[in-house]
Amino acid sequence: MRAGTIALVLIAAAAHAIWNIVSKYKRGDTVLFVWAYTCASAVLCVPIGILLAVDGTQPATRQLAAASAVSAALHVAYSLTLQGGYDRADLGVVYPVARGTGPLLTMSSAILFLGERPTAAAVLGGLTVVAGIVVVTGNPFRRGGGSRPVRGVGWGAATGASIAAYTLWDSYSVASLHLAPVSYYSGTLVLQCLFLTPSALRRREQIASTVRRNAAPVLTVAVFSPLAYILVLSAMRTAPVALVAPLRESSIVVGSLLAWRLFHEAHLARRLVGAAAVLAGIAAISL
Repeated sequence: MRAGTIALVLIAAAAHAIWNIVSKYKRGDTVLFVWAYTCASAVLCVPIGILLAVDGTQPATRQLAAASAVSAALHVAYSLTLQGGYDRADLGVVYPVARGTGPLLTMSSAILFLGERPTAAAVLGGLTVVAGIVVVTGNPFRRGGGSRPVRGVGWGAATGASIAAYTLWDSYSVASLHLAPVSYYSGTLVLQCLFLTPSALRRREQIASTVRRNAAPVLTVAVFSPLAYILVLSAMRTAPVALVAPLRESSIVVGSLLAWRLFHEAHLARRLVGAAAVLAGIAAISL
């Protein structure tokens, strides 16, 4: 991969870790929180998409609308699964498991369905990422741990599967259908808002209080979430998704360490060893 592409993905990884950490501070209803930051992201991105349509860079076509609709459904499933996991388990378990299983599933699917052929080093890197995740997560069946670690692994794996699904589809959309990343993701955000609005309206009495209490997290996620993903989409236009997907998971390192620092989640030494293994795996995949 070219140095510029790697830089894009690493910046995206840092932005992704930031918005995941901030979302842990949300209070109140999960659906309303996801709806609020998705709509705020749409307000920020849609004007850019309109400008690209006006100047002819990315016309508003049926293909763009259809691809965005599929992506929106997959991203809604991801967002709700992720927030559900954060509500029910430690971020330090859910986050690394999700960000590790996602790229491995993506790599496997890219090989089986997209015809990509990663090198032996990339395969070894994938296995190293798995090992690092196991170290970071620890033994989910340890005594005295209750059901939270097991629950966290389950939610993390489900989130990872949703990550793989939207990553593969979005890679196909920008690389094979040649849709402009900003326009494509703007359409996805608008449709996500529409998908989530009926659920939000059923909670209309809580909307004002939820948005007021979560103003800072909503605005932060609204900026960093689309920034992170548009950078990833841009990278996937020229680089294989089997390599981009694992590389962006360097966010695992930041997320796990910040979970220890901010939320006082235990086992720093184990997290550091696991993070080192994940970084080594990502380096091998990138090569």
